[in-house]
Amino acid sequence: MSRRIILGSAAALVVLGGAGAFVLAYAGEQPPALENSTARYTAPAGDREGSLTFTTEVTAASGVKSLKVLAWPADGPFAKNGLTEKELAAAESATCNPAGEDTARCTYKVTVNAADASESEHGRWHVATLATAEDGDTAFDDKTATFTIG
Repeated sequence: MSRRIILGSAAALVVLGGAGAFVLAYAGEQPPALENSTARYTAPAGDREGSLTFTTEVTAASGVKSLKVLAWPADGPFAKNGLTEKELAAAESATCNPAGEDTARCTYKVTVNAADASESEHGRWHVATLATAEDGDTAFDDKTATFTIG
């Protein structure tokens, strides 16, 4: 085998090995990602309470620490001024359970009584989320899912 082929092969291994290390390092620096997000609103009827249920799968290389959730009317105050990550940090947390190596299935559910439903703005609503990974990386989305009241 010629010396040129051996040196060329060694250089290729260094380049490929370096690229692989970069891909692994880059994957570890990705913010949490949400998939399969759904929001379901059920209005109260008669003496039966309603509910809002939001579910999603959160993936983070370092693990999922928390998921904050906030439902807000599309025509409400956040439509004009925007919702910020800082404001969402004070929102309620979803319940997250392991669903794979670095994935958690998170559910947020609130009961809606007749008084709450009558006071709520009718129309389109958004669900905002703030996912936090164990390493502190965050992912903020002010319109992760939508649902309609009324």
